[in-house]
Amino acid sequence: MSGKLAIVITALAATVSALPTKELNARNGDQYNFYTGNGSDGAGWPDGANWTLWGDVWNANVPLLQQSCGWNGWGANNSGDEINAINDAIQQISGPAGLDPRFVLAVMMQESKGCVRVPTTNNGVTNPGLMQSHNGAGSCAGQNPCPRSQIFQMIQDGVTGTSSGAGLQQLLAQARNVVQDFGGGPSSRAYYAAARLYNSGSADYNNLDNGLGSTACYASDVANRLTGWTLAASQCRA
Repeated sequence: MSGKLAIVITALAATVSALPTKELNARNGDQYNFYTGNGSDGAGWPDGANWTLWGDVWNANVPLLQQSCGWNGWGANNSGDEINAINDAIQQISGPAGLDPRFVLAVMMQESKGCVRVPTTNNGVTNPGLMQSHNGAGSCAGQNPCPRSQIFQMIQDGVTGTSSGAGLQQLLAQARNVVQDFGGGPSSRAYYAAARLYNSGSADYNNLDNGLGSTACYASDVANRLTGWTLAASQCRA
């Protein structure tokens, strides 16, 4: 969440070679393109019409959801029930909030790799749960199994915000206002700017890879997740 670095995969780099990576890549069209500039299709960023369909992007991430806790040393891997609850929570919460569920999934994977037992981070602000929300109430750090109610709370905190800070819903509205000031453009541009705001708390709308002290390639990473990126090597050069 804002004002922090996204959690870095530690064990994944060491263990991913054990996965059938080539098979997953071939099935999911897994690749990474490094995007720079303002998030518009004119700058080369993928328009929303080119995002991977919900069912496909979800299925592409299920193998990660099944193993990300263990990869990172965060406890037991997600159970089938926990993964189903994540799916349900994203779909049930994103719609009323006016968000594309694929965007919520992409940010969740960026923040926590989808591990329900992800640790709480604190870089001046407490960031718990699947969405590493702004001082949210939802967390299953060190808890197994993770109750369905907590999974929904973690997604809710990240999507609609908390009493301490904005969620994706508010940040997308903020980004849309600024994008309109810049002359409009595809709605996907506002999503990428909202991702930048979620990570950094502010944005250089002309250069979304300006991390402003946080993760430089965060918006580019989210754009890639929305088009099917999962395990391919990052080409980030920021």
